[in-house]
Amino acid sequence: MFRHLLPVALSRYIGGIFGLVFIVVNAGALPTNVGAPLRGLAIAAFAGLFVVLRRGRAPRPTDTAPQTADAAPRTGFGRRYWLVVAAEVVIGLAGFVAINSLLHAPRATVAWIALVVGLHFFGLAAVWALPPLRWLGAGMSACGAVGLALCAYGSSQATIAAVAGVGPGVLLLGSVWWGVLGNTERRGALTG
Repeated sequence: MFRHLLPVALSRYIGGIFGLVFIVVNAGALPTNVGAPLRGLAIAAFAGLFVVLRRGRAPRPTDTAPQTADAAPRTGFGRRYWLVVAAEVVIGLAGFVAINSLLHAPRATVAWIALVVGLHFFGLAAVWALPPLRWLGAGMSACGAVGLALCAYGSSQATIAAVAGVGPGVLLLGSVWWGVLGNTERRGALTG
């Protein structure tokens, strides 16, 4: 009955790690007086998340209304999940090749990653039957698309990194915290 709690916690760790990486890596392109505090806040947010998840802050069975097997979120890591991830990897790698070899625009890489990762949340929303993931997907995809447009218009690396790197990282970490603090096992986790 509570099999879904482990995959939900694992998906939150994964989302938190990727959010942290997006921020820490891309904050390096920002001025030090902005980038360093952002990195510190991201590390603190992830450390707090780690502590909360390790302590099992997620609701206990007595905290939630009884659920039927059909009502439990389907956040397992089965075949359909791995198909979404495989598609993400193939599309991501194809984009890397095109961006670096054909377009010679390595500054667009972070925007491409944000776009592809954002789009993968739409697949996860369908696989896991968790419509809230569409909001995260839309936000991250928008950051990636805007980042690609900024690259096309010759914007600075710092601007691209802020929009297409730090922005998606904040969305990921924020959605994980929302899920933990909002006890969204009942409504659907917001990371995957």
